[in-house]
Amino acid sequence: MADVDVVVVGAGVLGRSIAYALARAEPALRIVVSGRDGPGASRAAGAMLGVLGEVTAAGLRTRHGGLRLGMAVEAAARWPAWRAGVRERAGAAAPADGYGAGTYVLLNAASGPLDESALDAMRAAGARHGLPVEDSAVADVPAYRPLDNDRALRAVFLPQEHFLDARRWLGTLDAALRALPNVRRAGAGRLRVHGDAYELTTGEGRFTAGRVVVAAGAWSSALLDGVDPELPVLPVVPAEGTAVTLRPDIPAPPVVLRTPNRAYACGLHAVPQADGSWYLGASAAPALRPGDAPTAGALRFLLEAGLGQLHHGLAGSRVEGVHHGNRPVGLDGHPLLGNAGRPGLWVATGTHRDGLHASPLIAEELAAEILGGSPSPWLAPWRPDRKPIADWTAAAAVEEAVAHHTALAAESRMRPPLTGDWPGLLTDAYRQLMEQTYARMPDGFVLPPELAPLGYEHGPALAKLVQGHLDRLAARPSLTGHGPAGQVATPPRAP
Repeated sequence: MADVDVVVVGAGVLGRSIAYALARAEPALRIVVSGRDGPGASRAAGAMLGVLGEVTAAGLRTRHGGLRLGMAVEAAARWPAWRAGVRERAGAAAPADGYGAGTYVLLNAASGPLDESALDAMRAAGARHGLPVEDSAVADVPAYRPLDNDRALRAVFLPQEHFLDARRWLGTLDAALRALPNVRRAGAGRLRVHGDAYELTTGEGRFTAGRVVVAAGAWSSALLDGVDPELPVLPVVPAEGTAVTLRPDIPAPPVVLRTPNRAYACGLHAVPQADGSWYLGASAAPALRPGDAPTAGALRFLLEAGLGQLHHGLAGSRVEGVHHGNRPVGLDGHPLLGNAGRPGLWVATGTHRDGLHASPLIAEELAAEILGGSPSPWLAPWRPDRKPIADWTAAAAVEEAVAHHTALAAESRMRPPLTGDWPGLLTDAYRQLMEQTYARMPDGFVLPPELAPLGYEHGPALAKLVQGHLDRLAARPSLTGHGPAGQVATPPRAP
């Protein structure tokens, strides 16, 4: 058994980044990073370092959506120095990472009103934070050749949105960690309480530490249950996503091409990779447990949408890789960042699509909190031992979920009969389904609209999961010593 100072459980971008930030801040710390590559979110990511491109009208209207946007702006400001520092530490072992700037957002014919409202919200968010949103002629969008009936009607250019190759970036982080003498890598293991500390048991041995960070993505809740099944940490569920790497004869675009977020998912997007291939993503399917492989339906949707809406010349491409990951989502739709309600135990998960982009901010702020003891104002709104955040009324969430269903029908080219009011009847049917779904949830919990499919596909199990968390909160007050669960601080204003 080896005594160390900090154990970081999780080998995705957040776990690696937190370990790097800790080791850089305190070179004397003995740090173990535990985990193995698997169907997590990081290795499957498209790595759009998006701020405005991720904005939706619904998110911009809510308080916590505004806080998430502020974090995204701040993370974008930190990326240049963060990337430079990691690459300098990695030295000659740092691979080319495809880092670039520029995103075209396309409002195309395979969409509904959600896309138009998202484009308006991007403009409003840009004005609020001083970020440019430029109108573009559709003909000027590079490497763009959609089918005529999927063509863009409008386009905007976001010149300050960055991107990189996620798999190359993970390699750079690995090289930087190898260059740090106080960091040790270990495989996945079991985490348990050991007296006043924590014990991690792996194939490489057992490690005890007084401080642990659980950053294991969609697997975090299961790990925390092993530490303390009564710990009142908000559960995390996976949102499965599938993407592909294509190798066509067509040069990859020099920028990101994407649609707005729609139909419970990130927008359809093509991201140039460091080796000149195309990354095409991504599907989204919330679930109760992580999945280890894509479904045929997800692949069909992705390829049909990508070839139709972005470039039909991709039909002759060789498929070089299929990526499948599980994005971690807090049950209220928001991340879990900070102390877990138990001395020495921190959590960093639930970031959904924001984890890679927000990783410099999360890693630096959490490392400072762990080493300095004071809660970070950037992380304070996302305490893991909180009541579910409720920015929505049930009625408003139902209507937003109905809008997402309608958008999914539009993107799938569903054509209802033209006799009677079939479009209206279908919308009414969606609404009835959503009203039944939301009525089954425990009192006081409003399912975020992006998780609505989880509600009607797994309603009883989801309701039990939510109720279990509410019961643990009621039975065990917060032990962190920085205010009652649910109380939040106001984060600094982003530049």
